Amino acid sequence: MRLPKKTYLRFSYILCVSTFVLLILSCEGLFRKEPDNEPLARVGNNYLYKEDINSLLGDTMAQEDSASFVTNYINNWAIKQLLFSKAQINLTEEQIAEFNRLVANYRIDLFTRAYKEALVLRGEDTTITDAQLFRFYELEKENFILKEKLVQLRFIEIPRQFLNKDEVTSKLKRFNQEDIVYLDSIGVQFRKLNFNDSLWVPVSRVIQEIPPISYENEDRYLKKSQFFELEDSIGVYLGKVSNVLSVNEIAPLSYIKPTIRQVLLNRRKLEYMRRLETEILDEAVKQKEFEVYEKD
Repeated sequence: MRLPKKTYLRFSYILCVSTFVLLILSCEGLFRKEPDNEPLARVGNNYLYKEDINSLLGDTMAQEDSASFVTNYINNWAIKQLLFSKAQINLTEEQIAEFNRLVANYRIDLFTRAYKEALVLRGEDTTITDAQLFRFYELEKENFILKEKLVQLRFIEIPRQFLNKDEVTSKLKRFNQEDIVYLDSIGVQFRKLNFNDSLWVPVSRVIQEIPPISYENEDRYLKKSQFFELEDSIGVYLGKVSNVLSVNEIAPLSYIKPTIRQVLLNRRKLEYMRRLETEILDEAVKQKEFEVYEKD
């Protein structure tokens, strides 16, 4: 079966990338044999040109820095060329043959990988539904064990001289719709705030945001239904913990959705590549471009 026509629409892009790689691997991209413009240096029959370095110089680079950069670049280029020349003379034929084989294989790998990635980007379906996420989670949930404690909490940080601390504290504890509207309305007065207490947050992030809480005391403050008021030299931290999940419990789906989505996309990508390789092989056999000779 022939590949879809759209498979080849941007093949020219792949050829451009591949050609660039080939130029580098063949050691002739930056080091042309015959000078056709202003050369900066020569080692044997290999030339380094001014235009090859111009693209590496930043527009904001000072003149002295540019001169130093060019000198170092020329010297490094010359050393590589000289070492390469001596290596071809002094290495054994077996070593040279092995290196040439490795370079040839690497060149093929670069070309094929770039081509397959381009095909996957155009042909892969990246849509992952909530149903697919939930189904995978239910099947694999035992593999998603927490290695760090998670908490759901709402908190604010206010200046130490904040005048309405008692009222804010009361509303943060109760947190009905009117309280939420009020706290939102004066939110610009807070140093930090988080009212989304349905979001699971790792303890490490809480410690980062609320410095008075540490790994040594988090068990005291980060308990289910716990309200805390802490203070340091910077401000006052008010928080209400809604829920807690301990280490070795199963991670909630909402917390690991991004991870599951990436796993599903990676699996789909591998399946697409295997199918693509099979189709290419079958097509080559049908067109008699590929055949395996039977051994006697």
